[in-house]
Amino acid sequence: MTRLLSLDVFRGITMLLLISHGFGIYEAYRNPQFEHAEWVGCTLWDLIQPAFTFIVGVAMPLALRKRTQAFRHVIWRAFALIVLSNILSNFGKAPDKPLKLQFINVLCQIAFSYVMCYGIMQLPFRTQAVVAAVILVVHNGLFFLTPGGFDPVANYAAAVDRAVLGYNYSGYYTTLNFLGNGITVLFGVWTGLLLEHEPDSGRRLRVLVLSAAAAFAVGLALAPWIPMVKRLWTASFTFFSAGWVLLFFALCYWLIEILQWRGRWTFVASVIGANSIFIYSFSQVLSGWLSRGIANFDGNKFAFLGPGGAVPHYLLVMFAMWGLCYWLYQRRIFFKV
Repeated sequence: MTRLLSLDVFRGITMLLLISHGFGIYEAYRNPQFEHAEWVGCTLWDLIQPAFTFIVGVAMPLALRKRTQAFRHVIWRAFALIVLSNILSNFGKAPDKPLKLQFINVLCQIAFSYVMCYGIMQLPFRTQAVVAAVILVVHNGLFFLTPGGFDPVANYAAAVDRAVLGYNYSGYYTTLNFLGNGITVLFGVWTGLLLEHEPDSGRRLRVLVLSAAAAFAVGLALAPWIPMVKRLWTASFTFFSAGWVLLFFALCYWLIEILQWRGRWTFVASVIGANSIFIYSFSQVLSGWLSRGIANFDGNKFAFLGPGGAVPHYLLVMFAMWGLCYWLYQRRIFFKV
């Protein structure tokens, strides 16, 4: 499979949305689409992590096939992601607060999902689908079979964290999210196999669109019984979010690979997509510092514009981070884990 510009652009758009702080729209106008759903539901902001992890899956078949010792690479990469994740999550803590081991950061979730999907990938395709279904049934079934149900505090996954880690994460996230997230990565793996083995662009696009429609249908059908909760990565959220991710990727594929609509916009997205791990890490640690620094020169987030001043402010922050990625891109410096 030749490198697809549409995949690079899709990765870049995902990262631009992430580092833009929602383009300041939530801060300015309290638009709920630019903030995580409080518990049940799915917003645009909730789709960033599924898109990011789906892209990881798309790259897996080709990337691992090129390696002679793939298993060793998978374990090493997972370990490196967990270490980096914990460095980022503990960076900047007050000296009087102890370091805390966590497994809920996006990079940790990718690490666990990466190992899980690598194991599943060794099986025949039909068996992969059966294993994925079993994981979803068991994970979601345990919510029904334990007293806490889907309660934010008393659910079984939260109880596991209390037993293993001795605490629960803020925001009601759970380590076992990686089970649902892993299925999202697996959807990406299957998409990567489609792109690798189906040479016809039109057929690729039809499969992507039909798969998106099927994912929407399953997610919505499950929602009345299994709440759509990203913070638990329930089955309904897994399918519903996958529907949006597949649809957005299909749109990029149609515009770039079929209509050949390329130009500056694809370059802008590709530059930041080429250093996704770097810019994610930078945004975790230094975006606040950068935002405060820029605020000193733009009139404290363009205060004269009222709440709407947050929009141009965060666009400036995003442009500054893109400029840093462009500097790296020009010098062919790409950070990989």
